[in-house]
Amino acid sequence: MEKHDGRDAGQARTGDPRDPWYDALASGWGELDGMGAPAPAVPPQGVPERSASAADIYLEVQRSAAFQEVRRRYRRFVIPGVALFFTWYVAYVVTATTAPGLMARPVAGAVNVAMLSGLGQFLTTFLLTWAYARHARLRRDRAALDLRWTVFEQKREQDQKREQDQRKDDQWSEQEPARGSER
Repeated sequence: MEKHDGRDAGQARTGDPRDPWYDALASGWGELDGMGAPAPAVPPQGVPERSASAADIYLEVQRSAAFQEVRRRYRRFVIPGVALFFTWYVAYVVTATTAPGLMARPVAGAVNVAMLSGLGQFLTTFLLTWAYARHARLRRDRAALDLRWTVFEQKREQDQKREQDQRKDDQWSEQEPARGSER
C-alpha cells in the first residue's frame, strides 16, 4: 500500500469542522473520494450550517478595532505598492512606444535598454511578491489568525449554548407527556 504524508493513499481527506481553518464549502472540491472519483462538491454531513447569529459574530468582528487595524496595514502596503509598480510598468510601455531610439540604445554588446527594462519588470515583480509575503507574515498574519480564533471560539460557544438549549427543550418535551398522563 502506498503512503503519502503519513496517510493512506486511498483514504479520503476530510477536514475537521472544529478546526478554524476548515472551510466546509471548499472541503472535498477536487479531492478524490477514495474510489478514484471526484468527491461531491457539497458540504459533508454533520457540519452545521451558519445561522443568522453567525453572521452577527462576523459583523461584530468586522467592526472591531483589531480587524480594522489588519485592513489598515493591508491597505498601507498594497495601495502604494500597486501604484509604484503600475507606474513603473506604464513608464516602460510608454517609453517603448514613444522613444524606440532610447530603448534600442546598446548597453553591453547585444543587450540594450529595452532588454534591461524588461528584465527589470520581472525583477520588480518578484521583489514586490517577496515584499508582500514578508509584510503579510510580519504585520498581518498573527493578527488575522487571532481574529479567526476569536470568531471560532465565539461560534463554538454559541453552538454549545444552542446544544444545551436543545437538550433542555428535549428534556422538557419528554417530561410533558408524563405530566399529561397524571391529569
